[in-house]
Amino acid sequence: MIVAAPSRALRCLCLAGPTAAGKTAAALAIADALRKEKPVEIVSVDSALVYRGMDIGTAKPSAAERAAVPHHLIDIIEPTQAYSAAQFVDDAQRLIDEIAARGHLPLLVGGTMLYFKALFDGIDAMPAADPAVRAGLDARAARDGWPALHAELARVDPLTAARLPPTDSQRIQRALEVWQLSGQPLSSFHVRAARDSSERTSPPLISLEPNDRAWLHRRIGERFDAMLAAGLVDEVRSLRERGDLHAELPSMRCVGYRQVWQALDAGLAGNALLDAVRETGRAATRQLAKRQITWLRSMPQREVIACDADDALEAAVTAALAQARLLAASAPSRPN
Repeated sequence: MIVAAPSRALRCLCLAGPTAAGKTAAALAIADALRKEKPVEIVSVDSALVYRGMDIGTAKPSAAERAAVPHHLIDIIEPTQAYSAAQFVDDAQRLIDEIAARGHLPLLVGGTMLYFKALFDGIDAMPAADPAVRAGLDARAARDGWPALHAELARVDPLTAARLPPTDSQRIQRALEVWQLSGQPLSSFHVRAARDSSERTSPPLISLEPNDRAWLHRRIGERFDAMLAAGLVDEVRSLRERGDLHAELPSMRCVGYRQVWQALDAGLAGNALLDAVRETGRAATRQLAKRQITWLRSMPQREVIACDADDALEAAVTAALAQARLLAASAPSRPN
């Protein structure tokens, strides 16, 4: 059974790309260019931006940026809560309909490729989280290490293991949890959903991707340094001091937050803490970008814009204008 299946034609634009590719700037430029033809509202496709109180490490759009263009699915839950791809699909479909009803154009922007894929293809029903199973997996990881559990995952679900690094504890845990609860690999659920989605039409997708991976790595390093300078460590300290958060929550596993939390747990301080976080945070962000690009390359409908080109913003705006006009031309006529 497919749950959270999208409608056959999602009437929206989509802008995706790896972290630090310039999605926010491109989205705002697209919204400004389309303003005269149709006002734009942005729907965030980001699993970290949903959390309140996590602003610096998520590179959340500023108050001024959010005032210039309406944004949705930002600051909607507490870091103690979880947010799933199925919830995203429900929320995104509702928002697309509401925005269109206002005569505006939905622009979905983000880098959580699982959310895009779930929206485009639907999600096959999977077992709900089981605290007892997760506790058992955590205990085994504490004893044997996550690479050992990754090796186990490679035996039972090689497709999922192939796209996960051995240190991605959150996703390794979920994949093994699904296997233990259902006796089926996580990848099989995605395959069934994709097969049953063959008649659905995916919306236009503009993809910001670098020609030169070194360019993206420089951007990642510069942005991570800017986050540290803006107070990322203090932001994580404040979250720790709440008393209701812990390192295994999905929110605290977000890139940047996890690395600062681990450094604080290790008792590091001052320059030693900053140096450790800078090294581990940059490396984790580069790994995230690699996974995002791999996801994007599996989406054949995407229109690739070289985000490291001098005219990247102009090219993204031109592509969005063309796609928006195609959407308008194909819109069903309203009865008089």
